[in-house]
Amino acid sequence: MSLACLDGVVLAASEATIPVTDEGLLRGDGVFEVIRVYAGRPFALDEHLARMRRSAEGLRLDVDIAAVRSDVDALLDAAGEVDGAIRVLATRGGRRIALVEALREMPATIALASVTYAPPRLLDGIKSLSYAANMLAGRLAREAGADEAVLVTPHGRVLEAPTRSIFVVLGGTLCTPPLSDHILDSITRRAVLEIAEVRERPITLEELLDAEEAFLASTTHETLPVRRVDERDLPPAPGPVTREVTRRLSEHIATALAA
Repeated sequence: MSLACLDGVVLAASEATIPVTDEGLLRGDGVFEVIRVYAGRPFALDEHLARMRRSAEGLRLDVDIAAVRSDVDALLDAAGEVDGAIRVLATRGGRRIALVEALREMPATIALASVTYAPPRLLDGIKSLSYAANMLAGRLAREAGADEAVLVTPHGRVLEAPTRSIFVVLGGTLCTPPLSDHILDSITRRAVLEIAEVRERPITLEELLDAEEAFLASTTHETLPVRRVDERDLPPAPGPVTREVTRRLSEHIATALAA
């Protein structure tokens, strides 16, 4: 049975309801986080809740982060040693929601399709519920025969995937777009910057098409090696840099969970 926690009460997800007048539903006015769970233990929970607090402050949304943490604890107690993710939301209508989610199955290596996207600067640094554009980008990529989208500005600068950061090996150097390009300050992106030598700099679509390696990084799937971008095949994936980052990230997560 899929579980949820609604305003501190654990129940079946199918029974968790909010009023249709909640502006979290009507306008996407709210914030959320997705936290990876390994055998019932959440990874980087403090970092996710800190970002949720910053997002809420950016939206001028009053959220009781201590109550959100209690919701997560209650849900994990009920779910047991689950492997998956917990999604937490706070809406403009004042509702707190937490859900246990299974991880989406992804292939071992992925193909990307570039989708033109202009990030809304007013929402810089805010992980809001307004994700329709991101979800559409993913659907457009799948319609084009790819596994995932890579968001590219109208001027040809690579940003990120709809729900993942991107890392690219160029001239032997691991690179990622800078936060100043209006991408999300991803928890996993931070972890990769901590465990590996990474250059933050603008990346063009032309550079990505000629990359030696590329991978996506996210809370849910850690790293996903990229085998193709648009109609261009990259060198066989995963490459040596991707394999090493994957190994170090796995060790970093295991160490954090054991602490």
